[in-house]
Amino acid sequence: MAIVVGYVATKEGRAALKRAADECVLRGTKLVVISSHRGGKDFDANEASQFETELERVQSMLEDKGLEHEVRQLVRGNDPAEDLISVAEEEKADFIVIGLRRRSPVGKLILGSNAQRILLDASCPVLAVKGD
Repeated sequence: MAIVVGYVATKEGRAALKRAADECVLRGTKLVVISSHRGGKDFDANEASQFETELERVQSMLEDKGLEHEVRQLVRGNDPAEDLISVAEEEKADFIVIGLRRRSPVGKLILGSNAQRILLDASCPVLAVKGD
């Protein structure tokens, strides 16, 4: 079993990572960190390098905590919600941790909501945390 966390380098992403790591310590379980990007023409080499550097920092932080963990950067054309749900099912996750940010009703309508999809479609519990 594991805890799966969706990670982006924002205050919400960092809050989700911290809470997921704390839960792993309490439960003595593995942490699977997922950084998901659609890829394509909007995802250039510079951006990919920045994400890779950030994930190396996350990896180092988790190693310092002594947590069993895995960090995955997924660029396979899926929505982040699809990636998180599929990894959670593959890992038979205890639960998923996501960070939430406030969005306007119009923003939700136009852009969709990965958080909402994860909350509604995941087969395991979902813990949603706010940014610090």
